[in-house]
Amino acid sequence: MSRLVSLTRRGALGAGAALLAAPLATPLARAAGYPDRPIRIVVPYTPGGTTDVAARFVAEPLSKVLGQPVVVENRPGANSIVGAGAVAASPPDGYTFAVVIGAHAANATLYKGKLPFDPVTSFAPVSLMMLAPLVMGANAKLPFTDLPGMLAYAKARPGALNYGSSGIGAAAHLTMEDLQVRTGIRMVHVPYRGTAPALQDLISGNIGVMFDSYSSLRAQFESGSVRPIGFASATRPAWAPNIPTLAEGGLPDFTSSTWCLLLAPANTPRDIVERVSAEVAKIVKDPAAAERLRSLGFDAVGSSPEEAGTFLRGEVARWAGVITAANVTVE
Repeated sequence: MSRLVSLTRRGALGAGAALLAAPLATPLARAAGYPDRPIRIVVPYTPGGTTDVAARFVAEPLSKVLGQPVVVENRPGANSIVGAGAVAASPPDGYTFAVVIGAHAANATLYKGKLPFDPVTSFAPVSLMMLAPLVMGANAKLPFTDLPGMLAYAKARPGALNYGSSGIGAAAHLTMEDLQVRTGIRMVHVPYRGTAPALQDLISGNIGVMFDSYSSLRAQFESGSVRPIGFASATRPAWAPNIPTLAEGGLPDFTSSTWCLLLAPANTPRDIVERVSAEVAKIVKDPAAAERLRSLGFDAVGSSPEEAGTFLRGEVARWAGVITAANVTVE
């Protein structure tokens, strides 16, 4: 799969007890009767993107098993800081959760010392729900069809090709920064407040290329308005066998994924965290649901809270390395 998956495996072997124990080590609460009112899942991005898709995928079946409405609330802004901050500041009672992606881990480095919360210790990890290998798409009017053509085009026009992402520090942004470091090309980053507005500008030609999940780009690939350039994965996904990998285009070992991780405020009662985690795992691992996720470009995970904590810590370290190498800063 991706470097993220290998990081997860290495972290699981080596992290031992350092599994975000602090947020999960609160005394067991008396959660009998939980839940007795609606539950909110905050998505720190606009509707339609990867995070929104993931939240809505689990919200309805989760509401059925818990017996209460599970409402998805989009709160975009400041590279996911607005939405994540709202959850960090919410009562730790099991009625507010967040779905975050790679930007949440990157923010630990990008905004070090400036955040109103800590991306790790201000939350109780619940579940790594799913992973999705990133795929690069290009405006169909540009005169290249593959990675070698894209690199040649960009090298001949330093700083002329724009690329978009759902925000500074998003996995899509940092993956493109990593690509620039490794290939020597120079492009201009145009950050957006979510995938949907970035995709609109990709279709219109205001930006030339972008990385995102297959679920976000699939319709445009099929319509022909966006051209697939390649997956940042070790092998071609079984659900998109006609799209090559970037390794096939001359970038060996270039892998990257986005991911969707469910968090609760720190000190949320452990029994509630474990119950929600178990229910989410059942939802995404159900054979029919897992197949549907694959059709959307995701691999189902459904981890335990401990595994989710290990994964998040590993991602903070991974993106810190990319940010340093590419000298990524925020204004």
